[in-house]
Amino acid sequence: MVPERSVEVLMAALCARLRREERVLVAYSGGVDSALVAAVAAQELGERAVAVTAVSASLPRSERAAARAFATERGIAHVEVATDELDRPEYVANGGDRCYHCKSALFDALAPLAALSGARIALGTNTDDLGDHRPGQAAAAARGAIAPLLDAGFGKAEVRRVSDALGLVTAAKPAAACLASRVAYGDPVTAEVLERVERAEEAVRALGFAVCRVRAHGGGAVARLEVPPEDVSRAASLRGELDAGVRAAGFEFCALDLQGFASGRMNVLLGMPSSR
Repeated sequence: MVPERSVEVLMAALCARLRREERVLVAYSGGVDSALVAAVAAQELGERAVAVTAVSASLPRSERAAARAFATERGIAHVEVATDELDRPEYVANGGDRCYHCKSALFDALAPLAALSGARIALGTNTDDLGDHRPGQAAAAARGAIAPLLDAGFGKAEVRRVSDALGLVTAAKPAAACLASRVAYGDPVTAEVLERVERAEEAVRALGFAVCRVRAHGGGAVARLEVPPEDVSRAASLRGELDAGVRAAGFEFCALDLQGFASGRMNVLLGMPSSR
């Protein structure tokens, strides 16, 4: 068994990796991974590191606000750029390669900034991402993006340990995928259905379920609600309130998934296991 590396060793590896770059643009969603990269890049490179948040209908408003607040709190140079994935038929079609087209839209938006500043694009990919269905990684590789966490040997556990040691508010933040990941493969991704999902998840969280997913099926008519397995019984006891909140968001039907939440549950539609 490989011994666990200390926070000091992990930080030294990440800092050394980032110092090899003259300038970086961090693709920054505000999640635990990209927040760590942005914070350490700002520490090591100063103004030569800029965090860039891609803004579109697939980014929840709450996540956008949290990303802004974190960057301000940490003194990280931060800009937002609009991405056009919803104008791309391949993305809207929502096949198994949707993430590839999403990442392509991201890199198309960041490339002019990177070219003007002589920076490389840095992603928050870590070693745990390698075993998941991540077609966006192919787009990243094709564009020459770097993955400092991956190069420094960070998995999700290491990301959270180091973030906690640095006092980052994101250290215990639940995983948060884009809203498009809630739409069943094969159903079109539209601004309307993404708005429906966002509003429904806000209603579910308002009832005390901090971790939840509202998965859209049937062309956006059916909401399949996932909460952690230990919360399924409580969700069932609140079925009236949950049903009302989800249907008020625009869904016709609300179903509670008795298996409970797991990342990547939609992957079963591609014949792949979820990440549980």
